Amino acid sequence: MNFKPIKPKKISTQIAEQIRSSILAGEFAPGQKLPPERELAEMFGVSRPSVREALNLLSAAGFVESYQGGGTVVKSLVEAASGPTLSELIKGESERALDVIEVRKCMEAWTAYYAAQRALPEDLRKLEAIVAGMEQNLSGMSSSEDLDANFHILIARATHNIVWLHLMQTIFDAMQEFQQGVWRAVYLTEEDHRTLYEHHKAIFEAVRDRSPERARDAMLTHLTFAEKRSSAYVSLARQSR
Repeated sequence: MNFKPIKPKKISTQIAEQIRSSILAGEFAPGQKLPPERELAEMFGVSRPSVREALNLLSAAGFVESYQGGGTVVKSLVEAASGPTLSELIKGESERALDVIEVRKCMEAWTAYYAAQRALPEDLRKLEAIVAGMEQNLSGMSSSEDLDANFHILIARATHNIVWLHLMQTIFDAMQEFQQGVWRAVYLTEEDHRTLYEHHKAIFEAVRDRSPERARDAMLTHLTFAEKRSSAYVSLARQSR
């Protein structure tokens, strides 16, 4: 027999394992801040140095990144470690954003499909609140840009598949500046805003009704519309150069 002595785990290792499990469970999305060290220490009932050491372990493993005075942020598990980032590519060549939307059509049609199968009551409540907010914005022609983005992230979260969530968050972070331009230059009429609202409502209702095929088709309809409008925005930007 070649048994090895059992060694108790360090406190910092146990803390790191719990935070890691929360990240992998989708409780923290990419770009989201963890609670401050002081709060984490209180939550775990340990000293701040133990928490700090745990965060260093997670940082070394690529799960989080700490910023001086900016807290600790969860990193994307699918983000490229080297080379130009997707956001830099889109900034340099806006036409590449259309390639990203093409990829989104494939991805998000299936995130909607799986969300319709797996969404929990809490997921449905959050999605319903976003759709209600978009409806309220119609009366004053207020922008639903942030609600729109959050809706798509919540659909990915409702799949309860951590890879879908991190993929979607990474893409949306990269597309943020481009999408702002589209909203401000192309989605200008009441009809545009109502169409976007109706699209999101249809996706939500299909997810709520546990209809995967209908959810997939509704998402594809929406992103095909977004693709056409984004193409028009790229054309406008090209003409103004």
